[in-house]
Amino acid sequence: MTQARASTLWIMLLTLASMATSFALACTAPVAALAALAAVHMRRRDGIALALAAWGANQAVGFLVLHYPHDPKTLLWGVGLGTAAAGSAIGAYAALDRLKVRSTIAKLAIAYVAAFVAGKLVTLCWAALLGGVAITLHPGYSFDQFVRNGAILIGLYAFYRLLVALGVPAPGGRLATA
Repeated sequence: MTQARASTLWIMLLTLASMATSFALACTAPVAALAALAAVHMRRRDGIALALAAWGANQAVGFLVLHYPHDPKTLLWGVGLGTAAAGSAIGAYAALDRLKVRSTIAKLAIAYVAAFVAGKLVTLCWAALLGGVAITLHPGYSFDQFVRNGAILIGLYAFYRLLVALGVPAPGGRLATA
């Protein structure tokens, strides 16, 4: 299997896993978790594609299944969350590019914190425009998001390791088999 096909397969698998966690936990796409995993195991463009695919799938579920309203503010928030998803991925890759560590677990942790912070900052910019700064900055809500996404990252990493051990080709890029 080519590297491009393996990456496409992983984007699809992780997007489906993201949708499953969103349904199971009744939460938004775990973009920070996905961005961290991608930053450690995938090429940058594939990681950004994964973040956007997960965001898009989450938006599709929201608008088609959960019947989100179609008013301008809701639609703009959808765009804002898409930019936050891309920002999370970019933040995770940027942190790993600047900090040279060897441990996969340390890389995941660094990428996760960077992805979470980057996504929060982009969301805060949109909240300043559309309203919602208080909830975006609320410590309890932010802590819950951080812990939930962290737990999802652990599950996604275990899922990744299991599938690679079962013979699914690694996506290629940074630490494809780590």
